[in-house]
Amino acid sequence: MKKLILISTITAAILSAATIKFNEAPSDFKRVMPESGSNIVISYYDAIKDAKESVVNISTKKKVKMPSMHDMPFFNDPFFKQFFGPMFKDKLPKSRVQRSLGSGVIISSDGYIVTNNHVIKNADEITVTLPGSDKEYKAKVIGKDALTDLAVIKIDKKGLKAIKIADSSKIKPGDVVFAIGNPFGIGETVTQGIVSAVNRNNVGINTYENFIQTDAAINPGNSGGALVDSRGALIGINSAIITRSGGNNGIGFAIPANMMKDVVKKLIEKGKIERGYLGVMIEDLKGDLKEVYKHDYGAVVVDVTKDSAAAKAGLEPGDLIIAVDGEKVEDANDLKTLIGSKAPGETVTITYERDKKTYTTKVKLGERPSGEAEATETLKGLEVQTLDENVRKMYNIPSDVEGVFVTDVKENSAAEKAGIKPGDVIIRVENMKIKNVEDLKKALNKFKGPKRVFIKRQGVPLILVLK
Repeated sequence: MKKLILISTITAAILSAATIKFNEAPSDFKRVMPESGSNIVISYYDAIKDAKESVVNISTKKKVKMPSMHDMPFFNDPFFKQFFGPMFKDKLPKSRVQRSLGSGVIISSDGYIVTNNHVIKNADEITVTLPGSDKEYKAKVIGKDALTDLAVIKIDKKGLKAIKIADSSKIKPGDVVFAIGNPFGIGETVTQGIVSAVNRNNVGINTYENFIQTDAAINPGNSGGALVDSRGALIGINSAIITRSGGNNGIGFAIPANMMKDVVKKLIEKGKIERGYLGVMIEDLKGDLKEVYKHDYGAVVVDVTKDSAAAKAGLEPGDLIIAVDGEKVEDANDLKTLIGSKAPGETVTITYERDKKTYTTKVKLGERPSGEAEATETLKGLEVQTLDENVRKMYNIPSDVEGVFVTDVKENSAAEKAGIKPGDVIIRVENMKIKNVEDLKKALNKFKGPKRVFIKRQGVPLILVLK
């Protein structure tokens, strides 16, 4: 009986398959060499030789404070003191120099170089080495943008070879590309691959994402280097990889050249990026949510920040934003990009759906926190950023905790003496609640002299006194 059922099933499958008409590729093809001749070497050398001259090596130094005796309790153990002697602790180094390597791309003949923000972040010293030379140039930071992970540095050198920049909106999956950089510090290296995908967002690497995905090998040290097409024209800045081992797995991401140009111009002109800020938490319209709304596109408002531009305009959780100034909003990333391209203080028209009806409202945009900022002079050397979704996920910070996240505390600063550490969340200064970097600046200017700083450290509330 089982055999009959099996045969019957196979027969049905054969009959069903017989009804399918495949789009067959021609079978009368022939294989040919790219160019006829017995003494031909297939090479892209001529195409990328100029681009190689525009990619530099970047070396950074950062002084890192070593853990204090108080952070290592075993030093106070009587047995340890007896065995090593009381003078041992005085011989411990108080700091060490941390070095790292990356890459950069020359974008002007007079010394402007673009790289990743994470390559030069927190560096005390930045050194640039040009291709084919061992001479080192000290670089200064012109501007950096943590939200796109881009930075501009400059060296005092004229007559440099600026890379040719392509229109990255015209690239297609399957295009041949080359990643140029300095992986593992071994020297200038070129790897080949193709464009695997375009317009990759929601990767969770940067706040503003529109990545080019490639399988060209991008390894540690390639960050900030060039991704070029088969003409040698820049299409992207190599930024990140997805890996479990730390090595290349064939999934690399580059920031598109068009995005890079827009950010770099603003950084050179103003030293920072000013972006419009709506004050909403949003997500894509997907799954069961699509059944609730009339439109099948847009960004769903999950939460509205109190006293934000969105709150003042009357937007509410559950609203589906479908257009900004008449321009269609496809998804959450689209809305984030559109609002971020507007200037703070600019008034925009938001079109949204609520209860299956379409409405419009005028919104005067606020200024988006930069994502990375130096605090005021009182906290010189303290780097903080407003809590966002990426930081919350990375450090497991609950959604009900509001404040600024401490990314770095410089040695011997007032903040370090007060006991503030990287990873702390500053939630309040005296009686003033802290929701973003601007709040912290205002509070530090408002309260003079010793002031109480309320923080959360790994979920534990603490009060520190800042002098």
